[in-house]
Amino acid sequence: MKKRSRTGYDAPMTGRERFLETMRFGAPDRVPCFDEGIRPEVIKAWQNQGLSGENDLSRIVPMDNKETIETNLYPIPDVKSWPTAMDQLEVFKRSLDPFNPKRLPKGWPEKIEAWRHREHALMLYVHEGFFLAMGVEDWRRFLEVMYLLVDQPELVRKMMRIQGEFSAILAERVLQEVDIDAAIFSEPIGGNDQPLMSPAMYEDIVLRSYAPVFEVLHRHGVETIIFQTYANARILIPLLLKWGFNCLWACEVNIETMDYLALRQEYGRDLRLIGGIDLDAIRQGKPAIRCELEAKVPPLLESGGYVPLADGRIREDMPFDHYLYYRKLLNEIVSESG
Repeated sequence: MKKRSRTGYDAPMTGRERFLETMRFGAPDRVPCFDEGIRPEVIKAWQNQGLSGENDLSRIVPMDNKETIETNLYPIPDVKSWPTAMDQLEVFKRSLDPFNPKRLPKGWPEKIEAWRHREHALMLYVHEGFFLAMGVEDWRRFLEVMYLLVDQPELVRKMMRIQGEFSAILAERVLQEVDIDAAIFSEPIGGNDQPLMSPAMYEDIVLRSYAPVFEVLHRHGVETIIFQTYANARILIPLLLKWGFNCLWACEVNIETMDYLALRQEYGRDLRLIGGIDLDAIRQGKPAIRCELEAKVPPLLESGGYVPLADGRIREDMPFDHYLYYRKLLNEIVSESG
């Protein structure tokens, strides 16, 4: 497929151009075909099912490269006891020094130089979301945070405000040197039923704390701001759009409650979409895979602003021949749509 350049010459689109054009509801030669981030343990399992190596997979099913900048968003040094009282916030704030050299990935100057000449999409993780920002890594801290929301909401607001200001300054550091194609807020906010916070509380405590980050992103011209969730966040979508998110990437959710066809019908071009292909259908085999892809992907591609992808991490229980059939059929549908 070809694109028409401003100079009148035809040339293949790069992966980066493809992603940007798709997110702009433009006319890409085809939408990007990203992988799901296949982990080494999955490759090892598939090698017992006919795969000769990771490079063999990329040869069999060509995909567009993408890269994500992952800065260190955690306290340095590690917090041994997360705040439960106002007088603990100053120490907590000092642990979130955005100018600590350990915040940026190793080999930062070399990476900056390489990214200037890239042809692939580059995204930046700017925030880990409410629960990780509050230090929830086990059930003890989870229970503690839920009580804090009820008993000390002002403490939680101030912690999230500190996190938001820290994330904004760190994003500023990156964006002064790197031109990114999308920003990602990771938000594991609940389960398949609903978020663990009401929309009103989520807006008051979480979304307001993101305001400094949004200001930095808008000032640097970042067009695509992604809400990557691991929960049924449908009830939050109107607020997400209100505050500046314009793309949803739902992972490992109830595929019926977060159905992308229904979301597109409801929100139209206000909400770009990444993912949406049911992992369970891929596990079930060829008939289910074909039914899933043919029902969802063509109409979403036709409406634009959509990057098709499985709705979660590929794990060792995924049969290799199922995944291979899924990727080949998806590539066929994408190519035909272009």
